[in-house]
Amino acid sequence: MITEQLAELTRSALKGAIADGAIQVEAPETIAFERPKRREHGDWATNVAMILAKEAGARPRDVAAAIVDRLPASEFVEVVEIAGPGFLNFRLSSVWLHDVVRRAADPSSGFGRAAQSSGLKTNVEYVSANPTGPTSVVLGRHAAVGDAMAALLEAVGHEVTREYYFNDAGRQVIQFALSVDARYRQSLGIDAAFPEDGYHGEYVTEIAAALREEVGEDLLTLPDEERIERVRRFAVPLIMGSIQATLERFGTTFNVWFSEARLHERGEVMAAIDKLREKGLIEELEGAIWFLSSRLGDDKDRVVVRSDGTPTYFAADLGYVLDKFARGFDDLIYLWGADHHGTIPRLMAAAEALGFERSRIRIPLVQTVRLVRGGEAVKGSKRAGVIIPLDELIDEVGADAARYTFLTRSIDAPLTFDIDQVTQQNAENPVYYVQYAHARICSILRKAEEQGVRFDPDARLEQMTHPSEESLMRKLATYEEIVPESASQLAPQKITRYVEELAGQFSSFYRDCRVVSDDRELTLARIALCVATRNVIASGLGLVGVSAPERM
Repeated sequence: MITEQLAELTRSALKGAIADGAIQVEAPETIAFERPKRREHGDWATNVAMILAKEAGARPRDVAAAIVDRLPASEFVEVVEIAGPGFLNFRLSSVWLHDVVRRAADPSSGFGRAAQSSGLKTNVEYVSANPTGPTSVVLGRHAAVGDAMAALLEAVGHEVTREYYFNDAGRQVIQFALSVDARYRQSLGIDAAFPEDGYHGEYVTEIAAALREEVGEDLLTLPDEERIERVRRFAVPLIMGSIQATLERFGTTFNVWFSEARLHERGEVMAAIDKLREKGLIEELEGAIWFLSSRLGDDKDRVVVRSDGTPTYFAADLGYVLDKFARGFDDLIYLWGADHHGTIPRLMAAAEALGFERSRIRIPLVQTVRLVRGGEAVKGSKRAGVIIPLDELIDEVGADAARYTFLTRSIDAPLTFDIDQVTQQNAENPVYYVQYAHARICSILRKAEEQGVRFDPDARLEQMTHPSEESLMRKLATYEEIVPESASQLAPQKITRYVEELAGQFSSFYRDCRVVSDDRELTLARIALCVATRNVIASGLGLVGVSAPERM
């Protein structure tokens, strides 16, 4: 990445100035660069001279001059200017842009990816819905975002584990089992009352029918508690299988499917509570067990075991965070729905109480999705009840279009998903626009090969002097910035925005510059630029889990 090279040049010059006695400072470990707001001020700038001036007891411009005088020669740097109170503005040569094109055109270069592992093991947990119904459109957004975040972290060198945590031990699962049980008994002619807050939708009736097909009337003779448990053991795996099938169809796979019930079975929940008790953060009151989380910044204390002896959902969260860190993860990312914002302080308090730094946990919140068609909100399906199943959206628009659209906005904002726009095959549909740009480049390269012109990694890129060529090369160069920025901010929408801008820049280049012409040297240079652009579009789409078709 060019900023790393510029930092190394600056550091070398700074060490030279210190060795010569020109300035008396300690060389900083890192030297930050940023893009100047105005293009005429150069390509990159650093304020390192201003930062070191006070320690050096010198004027910032004098420190800057000492650095500039000792900068090693570099083919990438055209000129360095001292600006304002002491900024160092670097203007880069065309050789830098040509290097960008060559690396982007070479799949083995790892362009836009970390050259080596960061050594960090990161757990990304997402979707994680109760196994009580079909995967919804809202959870589809969670899946797309979680996949993209995981891919971005891998791109910058993290070892990532994708994890789904299914709550198969709580009240919601019992309500689901009671709902299936009621439909099962009703199907056998019994006037069974349906739970007041049970799960509706035809899928519950379908599971009950499958249960009846398997066991007939055998469950009717069992005591209620035993019958409900048998129903639960039958229904939950069916729903989990359905969830897995939908997510795989969407392109989402997990390394770990983690069961909440396992935490309880292995005693990890009570082990976490015992650790808190050892630290004086547990209190028993009116038969319940409380975590004194208010001592650690929460707005109130939290019940972890109810007076009837059953652990709360939050108690399982305690065991789960302990389990994750016990598996050797350096960082934990929980992708939660916006309605869980109140849970964050208590989980952070719990992590601190259990001995872990809060900075090792990040909890991005994903806002809701509103589907519209013809300007009207789409209602939940009869089969799924009040929710809109992700399967139905995939049927209508396809996994690529759904996934890409989920990633066009920051997760901080609710998303309006316009089905009419997403199904259009024109420039108004962002995913179509980007995929079409990739397919068009592939078409250009095929036609060039038909005329005997193939990509040459040693093409003379200095032949390209048109402003549209330079603009496209500069846009390619920013891919090496946008990937680590998107990863550090957990902001995959920056990638979709980038590939759209890159596709637009390519369209301008294609409009202004004929790729295959009578000038063979120029043709080879432009072919190399096309290959580089194709590769970067495909790489960006890959990070967000969207295909890059060669024909459309």
